[in-house]
Amino acid sequence: VCLTGCSRDVLVKIDQICHKNSIKFFTGDVFGYHGFMFADLGEHEFVEEKTKVAKVSSSVEDGPDTKKAKIDSSETTMVKK
Repeated sequence: VCLTGCSRDVLVKIDQICHKNSIKFFTGDVFGYHGFMFADLGEHEFVEEKTKVAKVSSSVEDGPDTKKAKIDSSETTMVKK
């Protein structure tokens, strides 16, 4: 359910009904330069994209940067949560 332009009382009442029935609820509005967005997704699954971090062996390189993990932005994995 998506709502916009409703009073706070209506938003709260519809959200409570949606939450009780496991229905996803979204609302938002804009007032000039200010606005808000709210989502009640209840129990849900999503996938997050994680960048792989490559560890560098200290025997290959010397110096202060050898102990830092290097990030390869071309390799990512998808993690379901």
